[in-house]
Amino acid sequence: MFERFTEGARGVVTGAVGHSERMAADKITEEHMLLALLDQEGTRASFAFAALGIRDRRPAVEQALADARRHGGLTKADADALAGIGIDVGRIVSKVEEAHGEGAMRAGAPAGRPKRWWPGHRGLTPGAKGVLERSLRIAVGRGDRHIGDEHILLALSARPGVVSEVLADHGATYTTLERTMFGTPGTLPATG
Repeated sequence: MFERFTEGARGVVTGAVGHSERMAADKITEEHMLLALLDQEGTRASFAFAALGIRDRRPAVEQALADARRHGGLTKADADALAGIGIDVGRIVSKVEEAHGEGAMRAGAPAGRPKRWWPGHRGLTPGAKGVLERSLRIAVGRGDRHIGDEHILLALSARPGVVSEVLADHGATYTTLERTMFGTPGTLPATG
């Protein structure tokens, strides 16, 4: 699959590794991929971010991702569902942080030293692997012979979770992204 990656898509993977290292995460996540996409310039994804105003709101995107990490990776929908049965996630996080320090529930926080097979290697989380697999399906479904950063962005927006929720909250749904990057609305590919 990686031989079909464009320079931009390879830049996303490389950038995600860098974000993972800076965040002291032991694996590469969908969040790292989104941050790497936001770093890109001169690509379809960067055009979409600029056209939708997301590039100008990067601090808000980063804050939304940090808030989700602080809440153990729960989406707003998850927190709302828990609130519906009387569980206040914000209160629980505050209590845990009082007892164990700020960021104690942070999703992706390494417990001690990361365990790796060899120094410098960071694997992909199942979610990140799923994004790359879905990007291939999106490219094939569009009839493209390559996998570009645009396919990775569409895959991130199609996969349920924090990253797609943050993108949607900033106006970047699968449909708006596809329309912005390709000028055509489409349907989500099968999750297979």
